Amino acid sequence: MGCQAEFTAADCRELGFIKSQLMCSTCDKLDDFGLETIKPQCKQCCTQDVQPAAKRTYAKAILEVCTCKFRAYPQIQAFIQSGRPAKFPNLQIKYVRGLDPMVKLLDASGNTQETLSIAKWNTDTVEEFFETHLAHEGATGKSSYSVVEDAQAEEDADYLRTNRI
Repeated sequence: MGCQAEFTAADCRELGFIKSQLMCSTCDKLDDFGLETIKPQCKQCCTQDVQPAAKRTYAKAILEVCTCKFRAYPQIQAFIQSGRPAKFPNLQIKYVRGLDPMVKLLDASGNTQETLSIAKWNTDTVEEFFETHLAHEGATGKSSYSVVEDAQAEEDADYLRTNRI
């Protein structure tokens, strides 16, 4: 096919792509949505990923959710209440009042690197995500994940009593 010139930022903008924000790994996902016809243009407008998203791993993850949301997100409840979280010693389950399910991904220093909503994920997707993106720890002696109750729990117990009309 010969050599192909890369599109300029203006060319890409006309095609609907923002060159500075488009990662090449995103172009690879177009096939999943039947959009393979625009893949060549996407590839000419993308920036090579520093580290492919599929290979990125994190030292620790925190799955945050409110137990009051379990009825709305039975797949997240099923994941938490199954034995699956025990497979990930560097996963922490944190119950935060009123929060929709989300995952915070942290580096080795405990700094949040990424935050993802997992509201639409099914149980298998959650497990597969942790298998792929959580660093596998060696035999550290930890046998299960940790659960952190909402820090407000004690105060919440008094909430109704102190706010009566």
